[in-house]
Amino acid sequence: MLIRTGVQFLTERGFVATGLDSLLKAACVPKGSFYYYFDSKEDFGLKIIEAYARYFNAKLDRCLNDRNLSSRDRIRNFMEDAKSGMIRYDFRRGCLIGNLGQELNALPGPFRGALNEVMRQWEARMASCLTDDYDADTAQKLAVFFWIGWEGAVLRARLEGSAQPLDIFGDGFLALLERA
Repeated sequence: MLIRTGVQFLTERGFVATGLDSLLKAACVPKGSFYYYFDSKEDFGLKIIEAYARYFNAKLDRCLNDRNLSSRDRIRNFMEDAKSGMIRYDFRRGCLIGNLGQELNALPGPFRGALNEVMRQWEARMASCLTDDYDADTAQKLAVFFWIGWEGAVLRARLEGSAQPLDIFGDGFLALLERA
């Protein structure tokens, strides 16, 4: 319950703005129980990153590993699924990893490595999908480019409260794939 509530709070508010008292109240968990499971708020944050990475990696695997579809269709399906999630939460929630990246200067030191590791996992999954159509070096570059652009589109979609930035980036990336 604490991890689930933590993901909700961090995707909506961020790490710095999330106070333990409001989090514990929302999760209906006494403060003493929090410290039974976590050494500190930093430890809690790192566990949330791990949990979110497992959840999101599974989502990526579902979307990107369906070899019955072209790589473009798999990527399109992922983007549509992500867009529907943002719409479902009325653009209040973004990507936990992207949100924390925006707060990096205010976060504890170990967060940088944890966030970079998650991004590398996502890039590897995207590159694996793209190797169906491109050599490994090109697939890796396209995967890195995708995540740089996608995270920016997610941020902009939250800012505008609109799916339009996601659609603009998605259409542009898929057009790039057709030309590459």
